[in-house]
Amino acid sequence: MFIWFIALSITGVALVFDSPNLDYRLVAFGSVLPAVEIFLDGPWIGHTLLLPVLTMFLIMLVARGKRLTQRKWLGLPIGLFAHLVLDASWAKTEVFWWPAMGFDSLGGSRVPEMERWPAVLFLELLGIIVGCWIWRRFRLNDKDNRRTFIREGKLNELRK
Repeated sequence: MFIWFIALSITGVALVFDSPNLDYRLVAFGSVLPAVEIFLDGPWIGHTLLLPVLTMFLIMLVARGKRLTQRKWLGLPIGLFAHLVLDASWAKTEVFWWPAMGFDSLGGSRVPEMERWPAVLFLELLGIIVGCWIWRRFRLNDKDNRRTFIREGKLNELRK
């Protein structure tokens, strides 16, 4: 269930924030990073509110005084937040609010991505449709726009 997260996180963030300096590759990466927990015996810190908050805090701390650097790297925690929303991770309060709801609530169960089988296939199909819309909306068929996105993570059409 990767296309769903990538396509909808990029779309949502681009339309809501409309930021030309955000690295949308990091948004995409952050949106799929928690899905790695499929291979780790259940939801871990990637499905909690703690990971995106800590990531954002570290970015702001490490790049203190470097506003453009902060803005660029904020794509990672924004992608992590997008994953929590798109996955409905917030519905599992004991995991989402970890460690506030107790330390023993992680692992040992299925990650939200796998609890919705076969609906996952529908979500992936929806992700493909949204991905096609992204391609057209941000004119990624244009060689220069595509190159800018691949090299810098920027969507040129946001600058207009």
